[in-house]
Amino acid sequence: MNVNAAIAAVAALAGLCTGVIAMLAFRWSEREQAKPTRSSLHTDAVLPPGVDTVLSVLRSSAVVLDEADAVVKASSAAYALGLVRGGKLAVEPMLAMARDTRRDGEIRQIELDLPRRGTGRGGDALAVSARVAPLGSRLVLLLVEDLTEARRIEAVRRDFVANVSHELKTPVGALSLLSEAVMDASDDPEAVNRFAGRMQVEATRLTSLVQELIDLSRVQNDDPLEDAEPVRVDELVAEAIDRCRHQAGTKQITMATGGTADLHVWGNRGQLAAALGNLVENAVNYSPARTRVGIAARRIPATGGDLIEVAVTDQGIGISEKDRERIFERFYRVDPARSRQTGGTGLGLAIVKHVAASHGGEVTVWSAEGQGSTFTLRLPEAGAARDRDRSRSQPSESSESYDTGADLDGEDHGRPYETFTDEPLSAPEVLP
Repeated sequence: MNVNAAIAAVAALAGLCTGVIAMLAFRWSEREQAKPTRSSLHTDAVLPPGVDTVLSVLRSSAVVLDEADAVVKASSAAYALGLVRGGKLAVEPMLAMARDTRRDGEIRQIELDLPRRGTGRGGDALAVSARVAPLGSRLVLLLVEDLTEARRIEAVRRDFVANVSHELKTPVGALSLLSEAVMDASDDPEAVNRFAGRMQVEATRLTSLVQELIDLSRVQNDDPLEDAEPVRVDELVAEAIDRCRHQAGTKQITMATGGTADLHVWGNRGQLAAALGNLVENAVNYSPARTRVGIAARRIPATGGDLIEVAVTDQGIGISEKDRERIFERFYRVDPARSRQTGGTGLGLAIVKHVAASHGGEVTVWSAEGQGSTFTLRLPEAGAARDRDRSRSQPSESSESYDTGADLDGEDHGRPYETFTDEPLSAPEVLP
């Protein structure tokens, strides 16, 4: 009996302990559930009805503070910006502004530059606009909007307007001075003819600048694929050569074409012709007299479909490494003095870049100072044209090569896009 009584006593004690532990665990669970979460640090009963729903659909980062400056609710965007850390508002100017608003009830707004989360560099600052307003009798609402992208776009716009104003001022000022010179030299026919010729040059430069501004605006705003069609590459090359025929003939520059024939790209014909024409025109303008400019095309395999490469190679002055990083920026010119001589506006390559990007392609450059440059335009091949070409293709009995690097001057400069083994695009054309 004594043994049985002992066993019963131990069992009763164990049951009592189990009950106590279960009750403590239940109380602890309730306490944990009552703790604030990341998105709602207090229960919804603290917020006025409907506020939680409104804050969840706002695009701005939202933070609600109580009378002790504790975060009652914060949106995920507020955490992403680093505004809330450890249940506290981490930006001191915003916290001070919230305290002032709680004291007098006035709505306040401030713009700040905040370091990006995880960095302390000033160059990585986020531009934000913070607005604080009272929410009920005890709470304060903080709304923060990220202005970083808007600031960047505004800076680009200001730079663009400043550059356009500067570029327009030069030819307009020259025309004004030359017109005064013509009036003063009205009795000297020879001087009038000389000044009139210079006025014509400046007027042509002004017309070119305005037209390129229009072209740049069009390629930035229009969707080229709305009027897309298969475009023959050899026709684009022929148009580009015709566009530069006079300049090349004046400088005795040879225009040579080669590569694969009967290639097609998909896009807006006018924009593609303008882009390739700008590349060829630059090659002619920045090449010395009695040199050669090569234009060649080929098909290359790529993920998602074949690409068409069109390379324009010259024997010009070349581009330094530091300038190559900025060569496609609007109004950027390697040699402004030389650009004035050639009539360059600094917009041609920017137009090429936008046309390539809007057509799903890209433009790249290889260059070495004193050895010339190769600009390569890559565009998606027209699918229907590619299938048609493959269905009727026949094995070639012979092939010719076109080398845009070694063939120009008999030396290999290690240029990309060197050898073509398909039939030539067209016979080389030599301009006198």
